[in-house]
Amino acid sequence: MTGRWAATVIAALSLAIGDAGAQPPVRTEPSVLSAPCPPIEAACVAPPLLREFRGVWVATVGNMDWPSRPGLPTDSAKLELLTILDRAKAIGLNAIVFQVRPAGDALYASRIEPWSEYLTGRQGRAPDVAWDPLTFAIREAHARGLELHAWFNPYRAKDPSAKGPVATKHFSVQYPAYAKRYGRYLWFDPGEPNVQKRTVRVILDVLNRYDVDGIHLDDYFYPYPELRNRREIAFPDAASFARYRRGGGALDRDDWRRQNVNHLIDTLRTEIAKAKPWVKFGISPFGIWKPGEPAGITGFDAFSRIFADARTWLARGWVDYLVPQLYWGVDQDGQRFGELLRWWQAQNDSSRHVWAGLADYKIGDVRAKWRSGEVLRQIDTTRVVPGAAGAVHFQMTALLEDRDSVATRLTRGAYATPALVPAMSWKGGAAPRTPAIAVARSNAGNVLAIARRPTDQIRWWVIQARAGSEWTTHVLDGTLTEAPLSALASRDGATPEVVSLTPVGRTGVGGIPVAIRVR
Repeated sequence: MTGRWAATVIAALSLAIGDAGAQPPVRTEPSVLSAPCPPIEAACVAPPLLREFRGVWVATVGNMDWPSRPGLPTDSAKLELLTILDRAKAIGLNAIVFQVRPAGDALYASRIEPWSEYLTGRQGRAPDVAWDPLTFAIREAHARGLELHAWFNPYRAKDPSAKGPVATKHFSVQYPAYAKRYGRYLWFDPGEPNVQKRTVRVILDVLNRYDVDGIHLDDYFYPYPELRNRREIAFPDAASFARYRRGGGALDRDDWRRQNVNHLIDTLRTEIAKAKPWVKFGISPFGIWKPGEPAGITGFDAFSRIFADARTWLARGWVDYLVPQLYWGVDQDGQRFGELLRWWQAQNDSSRHVWAGLADYKIGDVRAKWRSGEVLRQIDTTRVVPGAAGAVHFQMTALLEDRDSVATRLTRGAYATPALVPAMSWKGGAAPRTPAIAVARSNAGNVLAIARRPTDQIRWWVIQARAGSEWTTHVLDGTLTEAPLSALASRDGATPEVVSLTPVGRTGVGGIPVAIRVR
């Protein structure tokens, strides 16, 4: 489903859902309009569902992707967010990784942290019209068949792009000893146990109050090195390290720093599993673990410089998915995309998902000299590396601007066929119950009626419709109980002859499909 076709489907589904206070459509008995289509008939069997993660990071820090400027009026901010979601759906993506905590602030109605400057223009100031961007983004993403992963920065306290003062509600004001000035940044000290607890508290607050599909952390744990007079500045954590040693700690500072990061990751995965075991936990580390891993790889040492032992997180199964930021070309000496992706997949002892982070932002960059074909080649590479079925694009603005036709080429090529997010069987969850379906006539036109029970734990309905020899695939919100038949027509507008529905649970596990023949 792409372009104008996607917009038509979304509009039709909106009519099917209707306003909360509107009268439901009057329907006839459905049996006269459809009949069972037995799976022993080849014409009733839909093609296998394609599984591939197709995500995009929507960055709010510095207003990189959304909103376009601080203090944008609420109506305009909503419209921009809808444009992003519509564009993502039209391209063929299936997941949004939405930055909700750039720097100890919130782009949602937080009980703990202040409203973000990037949203309202001044940190701590509420929006001009009461609304919750995260609630809005989740609802509208799900209405378009898109997962929504909430993206947090765990330790950044203030980014250089922030122009105004921090609010009195900000953690750095409440507990200034925990916030360290580091070069251009203000940074929460990961060595302080209360800082770690604050990060966990903030994330669990979102987890418990919002229907997110995933919790996502980026690559900023300890900060990337800052320079002063061309010399690297030491991160000022001497006090917290000395306290650790006085308490009997025996690790050297580097190992202690890695232990601090590991403790946060292990705590989060445990607490997420307790609260909502179906919610996915993912991290996007720097793309190189250590130089020389694999042989011939050169570049920044994330293990020793920012104390991120991402190989351990993956090997021990602390994450459900890892998105190493592989922001180098397929043929780039010293950082070849395919070699790095294969290395990360080889560390995957717990059989979690490994998806590549792609640098769409480099398309058209005068230094990188990338064309859109580079990103397409990288996607092709992910499809031939065993176990690496997926990618996340950075950043959304490059896709919105269709730089060097990258979005157009994805829509017509790599992402032309809709895909479902890969299942995570290790997270549990039985295959969902398959409902009865039928076509019914209503005053709004013929609809596919779905006998969904209120207790069913369904994230998506995957509906595959056949007109002639063509099958089309539609991923719909699992809370729906009906969908207009017109929204399931073929690309040339033909009414479906066969409709097959597969229920998909919250961990991505699919149920048994059921098919009907449309009369």
